[in-house]
Amino acid sequence: MNIKTMHPLSSAETSKISTLARIAAGLLAVGLVFFFALPAAAQKTELKVGLVAFLSGPAAGPFGIPFRNGAEMVIGGINSGTLPAPYDTGKGIAGVKIVTIVIDEAGGSTKQVTEFRNLVQRQNVDLVVGYISSGDCLAIAPVADEMKVLTILADCGTPRIFEEASYKYVFRTRPHAAMDNISAARYLLDKVPGLRTYAGINQNYAWGQDSWRDFDAAMQALKPMTEATTEQFPKIFAGQYSSEISALMLSQADAVHSSLWGGDLESFIFQATARGLDKRTQLVLTASEPYMFRLGKRMPDGVIIGARGPYGVFAHDTPLNRWFRKNYVDRYATQPVYASYVVGQAFLALKQAIEAAHAANNGNWPSVDQIISAMEYMEFEAFGSTVSMSLGKGHQAVTEAAVGVFKFDVDANEATIQDIKYYAAECVNPPEGISSVDWINGGMQGAKCN
Repeated sequence: MNIKTMHPLSSAETSKISTLARIAAGLLAVGLVFFFALPAAAQKTELKVGLVAFLSGPAAGPFGIPFRNGAEMVIGGINSGTLPAPYDTGKGIAGVKIVTIVIDEAGGSTKQVTEFRNLVQRQNVDLVVGYISSGDCLAIAPVADEMKVLTILADCGTPRIFEEASYKYVFRTRPHAAMDNISAARYLLDKVPGLRTYAGINQNYAWGQDSWRDFDAAMQALKPMTEATTEQFPKIFAGQYSSEISALMLSQADAVHSSLWGGDLESFIFQATARGLDKRTQLVLTASEPYMFRLGKRMPDGVIIGARGPYGVFAHDTPLNRWFRKNYVDRYATQPVYASYVVGQAFLALKQAIEAAHAANNGNWPSVDQIISAMEYMEFEAFGSTVSMSLGKGHQAVTEAAVGVFKFDVDANEATIQDIKYYAAECVNPPEGISSVDWINGGMQGAKCN
């Protein structure tokens, strides 16, 4: 039997084999790294949220800064896992930390649309939470749907958002303003049963126009013999109201309704009280709760005040609300107002929806569609109230409403609200499928009031 002689390899052949071995080893190592790293890479490590609020201009002090502060505090509670039940489900949202990119809402709706696109396309946010101005919300909602970005409108009040359009990616986790004005009309007529005339001063854009429309219609529905004597629509952020106050005084109305907010409301209060308007008529200020602590004794006693829902001093005493108020006062050395409440409420809704979708997805991070499905028609506990996403095909929240009368307690040196009355959500919100104006004009059929 012939045995072939094994010749030693040449240096060139040895070098070639060594190179191939190194390549194979390298490919194997990369494959192993990829294989073992893949599950970790598939897990979400942070939830990137664009947060939008007025940080400059006349709306910043009474609304934007408390709004941002409320968001920061609640996000901190979520990330640290220190929220009370039913949100004591561990750190973050389904274990994922929230990080924010904060944007100033000042500058108008055109600027906000540009900022929104930048948040999505350049900052790569997962979703957007915010917006105080109704004009900004009306501009942002169609853009959010166009870009398929989950967006929670945390404050703005115009009912038109979901009554004039339908959106997949947009939610509003607080009630719209029809509730504010219906409850104000009911409260006013209870307080002043002999009232015959009323007037209004509201900003000349969606929020002010819609607020006056709903209040006026509610007054006519509840007491048709009453009459509106004058309606004033100054430009938003006008700051000077001499001619409007003169018209209101000349009208000799029994009550004056206003949804003014931001620096506009503060200026109006100073100018109106200086001329004694508050002594001649019943002021009904539907969005004035943020000013009771800012103005203190400079706010006239007897003004009917709303907080656009059961927020601030109107929030019920619950463990969740006690946590909110204590932590806010400890952190910011002032009382939280409704702007602080509603943005915190938005993040509670987000946490509940994502964690429900996460559980339904076998513990995997849910898709946007799965989060949307979980949030539609959801009911959740907020800070001192219960919220139902029952309007706008499950995209618009409702709550009960609350109204009271301001009084400064001189002995205690503190602002207080007296004679608080709560109105069930079914009393002051239209049912699904009918617009606020049609419901009010139709006599608010089916309203269930206490």
